[in-house]
Amino acid sequence: MLAVAEINYIRHEANKKGRSYSSIAKQMSRDRRTVRKYAEMEDFSPSEVPKQKRKAKVMDPVKPILDQWLQEDLKKKKKFQRTAQRMYTQLVEEYGFEGSARSVRHYVSQRKKQLSEEAETAALPLESKPGTAQVDFGEAPFKYRGEVVTWPYLVLSFPYSNTFYVQVFPSENRDCFLEGLKRIFHHIGGVPRVIRFDNLSPAVKKVLPNGERELTEEFQRFVCHYGFEYEFCNPASGNEKGHVESMVKYVRNNFFLPELVVHDIEQLNETLWGKAEKDRNRLHYQKGIVLAELYLADKEQFLQLPAKEYECVRYEQVKVDKYGYIRVENKLYSTSPRFAKSTVLAKISYNRIEILTEDYDTIVCHPRLYGNEQKSMIWKPYLTLMSKRPTAMKYTSFYEQLPPLWQQYFTQCTLSEKQQALQLLSVILKDYDFELPTQALQLASENGHPSVESIKQVFYQLINGRGQRPIIQPKGSLPVIPSATRGLEHYDQLFPSRGGK
Repeated sequence: MLAVAEINYIRHEANKKGRSYSSIAKQMSRDRRTVRKYAEMEDFSPSEVPKQKRKAKVMDPVKPILDQWLQEDLKKKKKFQRTAQRMYTQLVEEYGFEGSARSVRHYVSQRKKQLSEEAETAALPLESKPGTAQVDFGEAPFKYRGEVVTWPYLVLSFPYSNTFYVQVFPSENRDCFLEGLKRIFHHIGGVPRVIRFDNLSPAVKKVLPNGERELTEEFQRFVCHYGFEYEFCNPASGNEKGHVESMVKYVRNNFFLPELVVHDIEQLNETLWGKAEKDRNRLHYQKGIVLAELYLADKEQFLQLPAKEYECVRYEQVKVDKYGYIRVENKLYSTSPRFAKSTVLAKISYNRIEILTEDYDTIVCHPRLYGNEQKSMIWKPYLTLMSKRPTAMKYTSFYEQLPPLWQQYFTQCTLSEKQQALQLLSVILKDYDFELPTQALQLASENGHPSVESIKQVFYQLINGRGQRPIIQPKGSLPVIPSATRGLEHYDQLFPSRGGK
């Protein structure tokens, strides 16, 4: 497979500049078939300009139709674009066109070249052309779990229409950065043609001389997937993306102050789509036109989304320590005792750390840690080992995480009962959380301290929809039994001759 930079170069030369596969292959010392393969990959958007042919006067009536088709097709991948021959066939079938196929091919070739040049020119004055965007992070305070926290938010703004979209994340790392861009692309149903960035570390590894950038591997793949052009500001030149910097302040002042109370960050992000779109019901500060109308011009210039959504994940091979933990970005995540001192695979996304075997089977899945949290422990894989040493359970964080009813139960258990109860939980918690086991313990405890077997029986009755069976009440009355008395009187009755002694 070619390097990402080579694939991106092939896509740019074929799609944006209209060069033939042969010329690209010759320049790169690659086989033409290799160039064509990567130019037409499903995740990229190449384009090829057909050879120029003569045009005829008979073309004048159908030029507007062809222009519209070309505009539509330029948003699509090359393999999804109509050929000039196909356009000719459509003209004949749908509009009764009487000209030649050669005339159509010639006109299509000329117009494709012109449109390509116009697109490149349009990208230069970024602040005033539809379909271009700017991106930056901002920060705002939020009230979360009783504390005031500072979270970053990603803003993608459209300078032409003075509109924006925003998503809040727990970090400005590369995973949140790409996840935010992807969400916005798929929400708006397209991709901005050109996006200007600051020299964000999730995208730029190093600023090189002469305006060059060394990009991160993840960002290069993301760009190849969605097919947009990127521009970066000069160092210490934030004014080159002044629109998005102004929009970052606008979003904070109008949507995030005073501090919002947030229970779930994903629920917050869902509400932000509607707030951004409702904000367009105002007039542009210069043009005097409603922002919603100007945004339609932006949307008209968007590139088509690729068939597949980009998966914003990365994989790292990590070593498991003797306690079964791995370390990802200085945070600890538990695996399983059987993987101690071995190597596993960490599948990392912006909100999850999924730990996999070498065969890509899931061992355990953690929510990704941010802020002051340093360790995530999932005890389910450890319960079998803990059942062999139950006396140590009270000194683990697992005991602290137990529901109060289970803590009380374990304090009343014998050593053998603790072992049996931990073995039962190791089976149950593979498929269920603590809600049903706790309900089973509560029902089984109604008649005193229950055995592990009775808890197990009630639990399986619950998952089968029956619950605990009620006590059977007899229908008939029981016979009256005379009361029994005890004492020496019975002895005297057996031996009356000794009663006086």
